[in-house]
Amino acid sequence: MTGPARITILGAGFGALSCVRELRRRDARAQITVVAPRAELHYLPSIIWIPGGLRRREDLIVPLAPFFERMRVRHVAAEVTGLDDGGRTVHTTGGAVENDALVIATGGRFIKKLPGIEHAITPCEGIAAAEQIRDRLRAMQGGTIAVGFAANPQEQQAVRGGPMFEFLFGIDAQLRREGRRERFELVFFNPSREPGARLGAKTVQGLLAEMARRGITTHLGHKMVRLEAGKVVTEGGEIRADLILFMPGMTGNAWFDATTLPRSPGGLVRADAQCRVEGWQHCYVVGDSGSFPGPDWAPKQAHMADLHARAAAQNLLDGLAGRPQQAGFVPELACIIDTGTHGTLVLRNPQRTLVLPPLRLMHWAKRAFERRYLRQYR
Repeated sequence: MTGPARITILGAGFGALSCVRELRRRDARAQITVVAPRAELHYLPSIIWIPGGLRRREDLIVPLAPFFERMRVRHVAAEVTGLDDGGRTVHTTGGAVENDALVIATGGRFIKKLPGIEHAITPCEGIAAAEQIRDRLRAMQGGTIAVGFAANPQEQQAVRGGPMFEFLFGIDAQLRREGRRERFELVFFNPSREPGARLGAKTVQGLLAEMARRGITTHLGHKMVRLEAGKVVTEGGEIRADLILFMPGMTGNAWFDATTLPRSPGGLVRADAQCRVEGWQHCYVVGDSGSFPGPDWAPKQAHMADLHARAAAQNLLDGLAGRPQQAGFVPELACIIDTGTHGTLVLRNPQRTLVLPPLRLMHWAKRAFERRYLRQYR
């Protein structure tokens, strides 16, 4: 290419912002445009601490205008509505944006097809959902709280189950702290007999043992039928519930349907091992938007999105320069399952799985990581 490359990044989440940093590190001249409704990063991993008061909304929203200014990024405050010209034209609610290379990092969308799902709170939909949980818990004098999650039946990787364990254990710890746990029954439900299997068999055993230790009832291995006001209905029976927290599986963004992007069976954008959109030149996908080759335990989490972003940024610049695109990523699951006071560290890659027992140190490590991660954008 002659002249600076015009690069458009769709989204303002973990993968998108990591892509901005990596591109700018490698190319000081590139003209980078970010298309996202707001110039804000919502740090969703820490919404687990909102119900117990450890975090507030203002703690987890980072204005990105200063970061964009430092990175010399143009922000288009709009929503994506479609693509044309093989990705070279992005249609948005604010007009068309032209590019030489495109990165899709708009995250995923929760599948809301289960009958009666409006009776549940879906925690990872954002900060407002966590605040709703906080307010409902404050108003409850007692009762049954049912917590569960499910996967995309067409793409088992498209699931976010880890935070549901954290909400479950966090609520248990909060009620104990408040001296009212004996007035509540906690029930964990999941269609699988081994919920969280992507974390490894040892982790699943540890999570179920921790539930037993805390007096949390389990309802496992039964396909979900519907939700009702005050009830979870499965093929294996019903769970009476005064509060239902449920995380359905994930699929692609609604705007994908207005494009000819290649889709996986689960509705995500099909990508190769270099994060290239299959069959589309100079188009890349990172994070929850994409369906990538790899093991069935490969996670949908911020850490994985960061790894995608590094590979995509290098391949994008190499591709525009006519160089071979060889950068890949190693699937890696890295998380701390937090209870509000302790944390279980889980690390998994193709070579090994490491699980540490719940430690107070890991809770503080998770808080320290939050501070360090957000510092680069503040």
